[in-house]
Amino acid sequence: MEAERAEVRALEAEIAALRRACEEPTAPWKETAKAKKSFKNIYQSESERLESSKDLRRQLGHLESELSLLSTLTGISIRKYSKKTEDLTSTVMTEKNIKKVLQRYKLSGDCHMVTFQLEFQILETQNEKNLSSVVTDLNIIMEPTEYPELSELVSRAEERRDLFMFFRSLHFFVEWCEYRKRTFKHFKEKYPDVVQLPEGATSSCLGIQNASQPGFELVIVWRIQIDDEGKVLPKLDLLTKIPQQALELDKKNVIESAPLSFRTLLGVLGIEASLESLIKLFFNTKE
Repeated sequence: MEAERAEVRALEAEIAALRRACEEPTAPWKETAKAKKSFKNIYQSESERLESSKDLRRQLGHLESELSLLSTLTGISIRKYSKKTEDLTSTVMTEKNIKKVLQRYKLSGDCHMVTFQLEFQILETQNEKNLSSVVTDLNIIMEPTEYPELSELVSRAEERRDLFMFFRSLHFFVEWCEYRKRTFKHFKEKYPDVVQLPEGATSSCLGIQNASQPGFELVIVWRIQIDDEGKVLPKLDLLTKIPQQALELDKKNVIESAPLSFRTLLGVLGIEASLESLIKLFFNTKE
């Protein structure tokens, strides 16, 4: 009798288990729904990642365009760049609520024909009210050039730790050098028989001679100066080489006053027109 009851209970348990299975037939469908949801999340994540990547590419393209424009306007191109940041707040004694960050930079580039390398540090100090930055160290390495003025600029910029002055002065100095080169080249090509460039294409001097008047020569010395504040200024002087006999005949001291007259002419006509007038007046040259 007990055996039969045990068999009945086993059958009832089996029937109950089958009934539960029939009442919950959605278990496989739950797995399918879960898989669909997971796929959807993966798709959304991938879409967001692709959109983020597109945004980054657009931002990079915008920055490259701005950098290209800046290089075109200033003539300065940065070739290599690196930056390291060190939080000094926890390593040095600081006042309460003051954060200090030291940034170390290395970069190299060129400005037309002049190449340079810079290493400098910027200390940023931030409190509850404002943020201040100061250059604490500056080292400039410049390739040897034929311009001694640049050595003075480098020394002055390093001493004052003035990055802005260095880049500004370098830009205008190179611009003036290029302008001087183009101007001298123009007159050499226009008056090849009378204009001489004793130092070649990058000459700072322009000689004016005429075979029909031996012993007479005018020399234009065109220097490009950088003052103590980094301001770049052109300075042109006129030198004369005149035979002694001609000097003795110059009763009105025209030759002696020629350099001063030339500076006055520069103020009135500008550089190119003054050089043109000087060549024509001295040798009676016609275009």
